[in-house]
Amino acid sequence: MKNEEKPFKFQRVLLIDDNDIDNFINERMITTTSFSISVVVKTSAESALEYLRLQSGEEHLPQVIFLDLNMPVMDGFGFLAEYEKLADSIKKFCKVIVLSSSISPEDINRASTNPYVVKYINKPLNEKYLDAVNF
Repeated sequence: MKNEEKPFKFQRVLLIDDNDIDNFINERMITTTSFSISVVVKTSAESALEYLRLQSGEEHLPQVIFLDLNMPVMDGFGFLAEYEKLADSIKKFCKVIVLSSSISPEDINRASTNPYVVKYINKPLNEKYLDAVNF
């Protein structure tokens, strides 16, 4: 389906991944499938947390956050630990989806049981996964 035939599911998405190629592919997948109008890309957990802290009001917050687990300095689990400290208004509005290449049962279980994670998706992101996102 082309964009003009399908309404956008979401207004804003935040993509957190240190891999530029994955970011390019995922951003294209998100926009060309009409999943979201805009995508903000952050290449570190720290910059993503800073971005979220600086947003004022729901009209600027991402509705969906795609989070990679394997990143240097602060990984996805470190992000989730810091995310927990953010304002309740942010945590209620933003839905976190882990998007990872990890097939480790420990990672999948740890991420899936986190209270802020609504879904665990294995890379690569595809239209079927995006179509299945509903909340």
